[in-house]
Amino acid sequence: MALNLGKRLFEFLQANPDISYTARDIAQSIFEQFPNECAEKKAASTADYIKTDGDLVQQLVAEISGSRPRWQKQHPQLKTTEGRPRRYYWTEKNASEEVDSAEEIIAASDNALLQVSSITAKPVLKLSEHDLYVKLMDYLKVEHTVFSCRIDEKRSSNTSGSGANEWLHPDIVGLEDLSYGWHRELRDCVSVLAERRARLWSFEVKLLINRSNVRKSYFQTVSNSSWAHLGYLVASTVEGDGTMKELRMLAATHGIGVIQLDSENPTESQILIPARERPDIDWDMCNRLTEENSDFVSYIERVKHFHQTGKLNENDWK
Repeated sequence: MALNLGKRLFEFLQANPDISYTARDIAQSIFEQFPNECAEKKAASTADYIKTDGDLVQQLVAEISGSRPRWQKQHPQLKTTEGRPRRYYWTEKNASEEVDSAEEIIAASDNALLQVSSITAKPVLKLSEHDLYVKLMDYLKVEHTVFSCRIDEKRSSNTSGSGANEWLHPDIVGLEDLSYGWHRELRDCVSVLAERRARLWSFEVKLLINRSNVRKSYFQTVSNSSWAHLGYLVASTVEGDGTMKELRMLAATHGIGVIQLDSENPTESQILIPARERPDIDWDMCNRLTEENSDFVSYIERVKHFHQTGKLNENDWK
C-alpha cells in the first residue's frame, strides 16, 4: 500500500496530543512504524537523490514541511511553533485553553512533570515556568556573557496594598559586562572617564505565547522591564504565524524583544526579535523595585560592586 504521509502524520500526532515533535521526529517514527509503505514509496521514486533509507527520511521531512500550510488549513487542530526547528503538535484546545493548560502546570508543581509518548515510548518533560529560569540564565551567560539572577515577587513587601505591584517585577534581571575581554589598561581608562561599562537586562518568562495571551504577555513585559537598557519577553513556545506578526508590530512600537528558549538545549535558544536598546536606566522605577523587593536590592548591590571594582564575581550570580 502506498504511503499516505498526511494520514500517517495525523495518526501519529493524534495518538500523542499536546506533545510537540520536529518534522524529523515524525518522519523517523513513520519510517519505523510503516516500513512496507515507506519501502514502496522509495521503490516508486524516480528521484535519483533517494537511494538510501536516510535519503527517504529526509524526503519525508521535506514533504512534511512543504505540506504544512495546506494541512493546517484542512485541520486547525494541527499547530506549529515558531523558530527553528519548527515543531508540530495536535491539540483539541483553543488558544485560550492552551494558555490555561500551561499555567495549570505552574499551579500544580514547581517540578518538571513527565509525559510519555505512546508511539515512541519516549518520555517528554512538561516544564513549569520556574524550570525555565535556570535554563534562561545558562543561555544568557554562555551566549551573551550576561550574568543574571532571579527576582521572586513573593519577597516583595507589598506596602502599597493588594494589586499595586501587578506587572511590577521582572522574572530575571541581568548585567552584561561591555568591557569583557578588554585589556586591563583600557578597562581602567574607561572607568576613569566614567564611561558606561555595563548594560542592564530584564526578562519576563512564559511557557507559551499564542494569539490568546500575546498582547497581555507583551505589555506585562513592557511594564516590568521598561527600566532596563534591554527588555525581553521569553517563551519556551511561540505558537502560530499570527502570533509572530503581532509580536513584530508591538516590538516596532515598544522595543521589547522576544527570545524563544530551547528548554532541551538552552544554548540553541534564539532571539526572534532583537530588543531596542534604551540609552538610560529609569532609576525612579529601579527605586520603586528596591523599595518593594529584597531580591532587586541584592541585584543593585551587585551592579554597584561591578561599577566600583570593575569585576564580576561569578559566585554572586548563582
